[in-house]
Amino acid sequence: MTSHPVILAFRSSVRCWRHRALLRVALEASDVRCRRRYSTHSRGGVSSMEEILSRVVAPLPSYETRDKSPPPPETNSLEFMYFYKSLDKEDKLCFLTKLSQDFGVDHKSVSELALKLLDTQLRDLATILLAEDRLRYTLTPRYKQLFSHISRVEGGVKFLVDLRADVLEIISSKASDSPHIRTPSSAGSMEYTSQFDLSFVWVKIGRPSQRLLFPHGVVDDLNGALKSLLSEWFSVGLLRLERITWQSPCEILQKISQYEAVHPVRNWTDLKRRVGPYRRCYAFTHAAMPGEPLVVLHVALTEDISDNIQSIVREFATLDSDEDVNKINSAIFYSISSTQAGLQGVELGNVLIKRVVRELQSEFPVMAQFSSLSPIPGFSAWLQGLLSQCRKEGRAFDLLSEEEWKEIQHATDSTPGTPTVDSLRKLLSSNEWMRSERLCGVLEPVLMRLCAWYLYGEKRRGYALNPVANFHLQNGATMWRLNWRADTSPRGVANSCGIMVNYRYFLNETSKNSARYLQNKVIAASDQVLGFVSQFQKASKL
Repeated sequence: MTSHPVILAFRSSVRCWRHRALLRVALEASDVRCRRRYSTHSRGGVSSMEEILSRVVAPLPSYETRDKSPPPPETNSLEFMYFYKSLDKEDKLCFLTKLSQDFGVDHKSVSELALKLLDTQLRDLATILLAEDRLRYTLTPRYKQLFSHISRVEGGVKFLVDLRADVLEIISSKASDSPHIRTPSSAGSMEYTSQFDLSFVWVKIGRPSQRLLFPHGVVDDLNGALKSLLSEWFSVGLLRLERITWQSPCEILQKISQYEAVHPVRNWTDLKRRVGPYRRCYAFTHAAMPGEPLVVLHVALTEDISDNIQSIVREFATLDSDEDVNKINSAIFYSISSTQAGLQGVELGNVLIKRVVRELQSEFPVMAQFSSLSPIPGFSAWLQGLLSQCRKEGRAFDLLSEEEWKEIQHATDSTPGTPTVDSLRKLLSSNEWMRSERLCGVLEPVLMRLCAWYLYGEKRRGYALNPVANFHLQNGATMWRLNWRADTSPRGVANSCGIMVNYRYFLNETSKNSARYLQNKVIAASDQVLGFVSQFQKASKL
């Protein structure tokens, strides 16, 4: 039973829910603009936004008839889909806001049922459970029913995935315009500062004269409902693992090429190499989205753990050769790409890696080594910011030793009077230094220890700041080896000074490592990485 002080506190919070009526007053200005805009659609025979939503979003059936109410006609879902697709970006924003704001949870009914639940605390358990079930049912947004019905029509699931991508873009634009709302963190959670639901954020969209007013959870609740549904529909048991080969349908191969986000595919020969001998390409697909790879994993089959990406993506010597099983001892995950923005936060990538490991173990029983060869996006930007801060605060010697600054000054032939830190920043902003053995020799120890610290020591809410590191560490991998000049492409030099990292999957340790990282924020790292971190801590006074 609930204690009396808790009941009083809960009653007080329930009364606050009634204040949500104030939201409608504050939102009238934006509603008027939306009505004016959509009233112009009616002149061409197209129903207005309000008419469409009132017609296709059915009221929530009563609790007693929830299992007896007939489903709405399929035309409702098709009409909603067609109308939404016809809107431009600004109108979609207004439409989604209207949907989430006026066709969500009935807060008045929730308040009443919450009070009734408190009044049943001294009654029998069956009565309490019934009251809880009624409250749980009433907390279902009206639009969630609509989404469930849309998922049953042809193309409906793909439509909802794209719809959530639009919602996430709206949330992202809100975050960029306001410090009060934050985008998803690297750990996959959404956080925003809120003072209940009466705090507001101004979001400027479209034409300079237009401003829409949003309360903190209007679109976020819509995102939560969509994510919950998509997580159910895209659960592991409903996903199909497919190996992509040169004999796969041309449409699939073309999408694999288009979706490759880590190491862009240059041409058809390049693509043929990536699905040919000593290579594997796997993708998750879903029956509701035929012909659409959801997440794609590229694997290189090698003798040892690779330390250079060029040897993987630009080596064509074995394009038409037969695989020699005796030369295959390692599986290198060198690219993993999520293809659907609307599935952000739905666990697919980590599950795909685990499934592929089992698939490879079945094909190559003696395979003993599994590792990624991963880029380090954000390292160069972080380093430039760090150098700029040290320059501004006059603390350059807190980052590098005096001897190292002298070596850099000599190696860069800095102009007398020019601060060496400025010369270093300018040097790192181009890829010219990578062609000089002298510069590479001077910069290697400095950049390797800085990169190790960036991956191991820079945190966000206690987890690795780098999103790729965070992904693999959550999966239970070990931060195993930093590789110097591992990606000498312009993109690799610009993003991470050419450094790449292996995240090693020791299969008997992944569960333990994952639990320690997620629960205690402990990073599993090799002696090499920890050695670089120790060097950073000794050399740096930051």
